[in-house]
Amino acid sequence: MNRNAEAITVLCSRLCVAEGIHPLENKEWSHLATRLLALKLRPEDLLDFDRQDYMDHLQFSNEEADRYLRLLDRSGSLRRELSRVEDRGIRVVTRADAEYPRQLKAKLGNACPPLFYYAGNISLLRRPSVGYVGSRQVDPSDVVFTERTVRATVRNGYGVVSGGAKGIDTASAVSALREGSFAIEYVSGSMLSKMRNPDVLNVIREERLLLMSVVIPTDGFDVGIAMYRNRFIYAQSVGTVVVRSDNGKGGTWAGATDNLKKGYCPVFCRDCDYPGNRGLIKRGAIPIGDDWDGKIAIPNESGSVPGSAVQISLFDDQ
Repeated sequence: MNRNAEAITVLCSRLCVAEGIHPLENKEWSHLATRLLALKLRPEDLLDFDRQDYMDHLQFSNEEADRYLRLLDRSGSLRRELSRVEDRGIRVVTRADAEYPRQLKAKLGNACPPLFYYAGNISLLRRPSVGYVGSRQVDPSDVVFTERTVRATVRNGYGVVSGGAKGIDTASAVSALREGSFAIEYVSGSMLSKMRNPDVLNVIREERLLLMSVVIPTDGFDVGIAMYRNRFIYAQSVGTVVVRSDNGKGGTWAGATDNLKKGYCPVFCRDCDYPGNRGLIKRGAIPIGDDWDGKIAIPNESGSVPGSAVQISLFDDQ
């Protein structure tokens, strides 16, 4: 881990959070990074700052400086905890690492989180993938459609990116792996719990499955995180397929309508009588049927699409 990555991890990770320790939220990190850039400073400089440095260079109050010093004081215990997590196959990637998801940087800009926890072959992020989203509650026809559509996109050289939840997420990832392709899952629950499944561990070891999460590996499912991570699926994919959506409510609807407004990637929606699907198609989603060929045009050379965010460097090493 380089020193910039170390500083980001110490300031932002929620591992080893004791009483009086308050890691930076995403917006706080983005604000700090912008200030550091303006001052021609880098995150690693903060590792050597004392209280007066924070107050002189960053115009912090005594209370603000104290918060940062408390975070830095835990660096030793955090390093030991990270070592224990790594022993279980989980690592950290930060905005200061070249391995950080490029698609997210290009499309989300400063809205990218400062770090992810991950397990698996992180180079899968550099391969094109198609997003699959939909309800946790599915009927057999939804699964059949998902499997048929995944086979079509896999034939065109794409992997699958999903949220790793039950229902459509799991059906799409399993189908891609069965077809000999790969899957990326932006999970919103406990990564360690998921990795207790021997089948999951096997495909991670085969380097065909990558788990990514903004929450610490031991945390359970969080609805807010699940809603938040939807944008990662859309930003990571060259196009996202909506298999089944409620109308006007739920995470699938919220993620799809948000993407239709912001244009992270094209949205393809199963053309059927579900009210939610009809509603998304009326809002601009591209209708597809059972005979869809799975072909998606990559928007441009940078991997971004019209309306996507312009990347602002937050100490990227690339």
